[in-house]
Amino acid sequence: TLTGEVPGSWSFEAVFPVDLVDWDGLIIASGSAVLTSGWMTDDYVPFTVTLNYETPTINENGTLILHKSNASGLQENDDTAEIAIKFE
Repeated sequence: TLTGEVPGSWSFEAVFPVDLVDWDGLIIASGSAVLTSGWMTDDYVPFTVTLNYETPTINENGTLILHKSNASGLQENDDTAEIAIKFE
């Protein structure tokens, strides 16, 4: 289970997608993060997401990718934040 903060504008109806990728860039888990307070703001709001995955055995590095929810589907509204992680 992961928690953090993102701008409320990153969500659509208080939800945004999250991917966990291994060293090779393969998605090993996906989920929907849920904002836990008011989401109709540009201020930072807390979120939580639970991802179930098997820990990679070849390389301990990976990336958590937060995707801005883009209900419009327009490419200019896409955005991501990538966070380097180490599996234990």
